[in-house]
Amino acid sequence: MHKKVEKLIRLSREVIKDASLENGAIVAANTDKAYYSREAANYRWVWPRDSAFICVAADILKIPIQEPFFNWLYKRPQDFKKYKCLYANYATNGRFGSMGNAFQPDQAGTILWAIYYHYKNNLKNALKFKDLIEKLANGLCSNWEGKFFIPNTVDIWEENKRQTSTRVENNHTYTLAACARGLLLAYEIIPTQIWKETATQMFSEIEESYNIIHGYFYRNHGKISDLNIDASLLGLVWPFEIYQANDQKIINTIKKMEEKIVVNCGVHRFEYDYFDSEGSAQEGGGAWPLLNFWISIYWSIKGDKEEAEKYYNWVLDRIDKFDDYLPEQIFPDFRVGIYPLVWTHAMFVIASKYLGYIEN
Repeated sequence: MHKKVEKLIRLSREVIKDASLENGAIVAANTDKAYYSREAANYRWVWPRDSAFICVAADILKIPIQEPFFNWLYKRPQDFKKYKCLYANYATNGRFGSMGNAFQPDQAGTILWAIYYHYKNNLKNALKFKDLIEKLANGLCSNWEGKFFIPNTVDIWEENKRQTSTRVENNHTYTLAACARGLLLAYEIIPTQIWKETATQMFSEIEESYNIIHGYFYRNHGKISDLNIDASLLGLVWPFEIYQANDQKIINTIKKMEEKIVVNCGVHRFEYDYFDSEGSAQEGGGAWPLLNFWISIYWSIKGDKEEAEKYYNWVLDRIDKFDDYLPEQIFPDFRVGIYPLVWTHAMFVIASKYLGYIEN
């Protein structure tokens, strides 16, 4: 195994352990640690979505942070017990974080996936979190009208101007993938018919989001659809397994991604993305290493190791200026942004496992 990969696995282990706090919270970046620069933005928030991916990477590395986090998630997030909904992000004590109470249902679906993954070898053990599973799954179902969510929702990238609207009956495709798969995995643990029925309705809406004329999945579909391609559509294959990697609809969608949002092998979030975490956003957003690792996972699943390594190594070749940690974004200019980002390290670990660099 290449020395840089070995070093990054060691660093990822450190970063993931440090992100897990004494009370069970898992933060996006524990900026209390000395390896964060003074200029680093404050990402010491709990995004349940990030934490779910981090839990899965920790499972791969055999780091036991999952159950403390599941306990934190059941007890701490503001209004969770009352409304059964997970919102954007939280302070480590559970109060609403920097994003307020923006409803992001994909987070619940992703947590259900992480719970299933942790207990996949013996699903009966997941029943110790029966109440948490039921709250997450029932919260999704109670806010689902049959074709769309009743409250306006925000997608994985938290762009407030791209909220869904009940008026146009639209959905974020990635969100539906996370929720549908999460509900079916919850159903495997605690068979509950409404969860399965709701997932089936969501599958139908995902299928509707594929446009035959344009030849790819819309990132947002309804009476008004968003035609811009989005890298989160990778989630349709992994981890949510809505479609197989060799499905022609997926092949077409990946091709569109590579045409529109892959720049010199660096994967960007979506067309016209200006977020750069440093405040100006005048120069445009950078490539996201976690997306390079995500598309590497896709190519590994598809059986094309050469393509998988191409996207994977593109990141590894560019991290010297980050002290060999993994950042949120990589820019072609002077900007640096937050590093290390724990979600990026988690995706590196998962992509490494798919490439065979981490043994079972």
